[in-house]
Amino acid sequence: MLKVGITGGIGSGKTLVASIFHTLGIPVYDADAAAKRLMNTSTEIREQLTGLFGADTYKTGQLDRPLLASKVFGNPEQLGRLNAIVHPVTIRDSQEWFARQTGPYAIKEAAIFFESGSDQYMDYMIGVTAPEALRIRRTMDRSHITEAQVRERMQQQMDDAEKMRRCHFVIDNGETVSLIGQVMAIHEQLKRM
Repeated sequence: MLKVGITGGIGSGKTLVASIFHTLGIPVYDADAAAKRLMNTSTEIREQLTGLFGADTYKTGQLDRPLLASKVFGNPEQLGRLNAIVHPVTIRDSQEWFARQTGPYAIKEAAIFFESGSDQYMDYMIGVTAPEALRIRRTMDRSHITEAQVRERMQQQMDDAEKMRRCHFVIDNGETVSLIGQVMAIHEQLKRM
C-alpha cells in the first residue's frame, strides 16, 4: 500500500482535496486533528508541554489552546519547541495508523510535511496550491482573523513555490480548473502504481 501525503500552505484547500479523496473511499489521516487529540491524550506530550510552558497550559485536564497560541505565535523559537514535542508523537501515531490501512493507498494530510521532515515517510506527495490573495481571503473567512494575522502564519510556513516543487503531483485550487477532475486523475494514477 502506498503512503501519500497532501500538503499546501494555509488556505490552499488541502482539507477539501483530502475530503474528495475520502469520498472516493481512500482513508485519510488528518495530522492537525490528530495533533489536537494527542495534545490532550498523550502523557508524553502533556508532561513536556507543562514542563516547557507551565502548569497552566492545561486546565481541567484539557489543553488551554488560546494560552498556548499566545505563547508560540509570533515567537519562532517557542513554536519550534512546541513542534519538536508534538511532531514526533504525531508522526508515530500516523505510522501506526498507516500500518492498519488496506487498499492501494492511504493519505496523510498535513500543512508542514517538509518543514517537519515527515515527507520522508511518504511514497508520494501531493501539493495543493492557490493564489496568495485567494488563500488569504479563505483563511480570513474561515478563521475570522485579520489579513495581518494570516500573513504572519504564512511567513512561518515554507514558501509555496518551493513546497510545490518538492511534490510529485500538484493540484491547482485557484477556482479556474476542475478540482474534482484533478483529484480523479491523480486517484487513477495512484491506483495503478
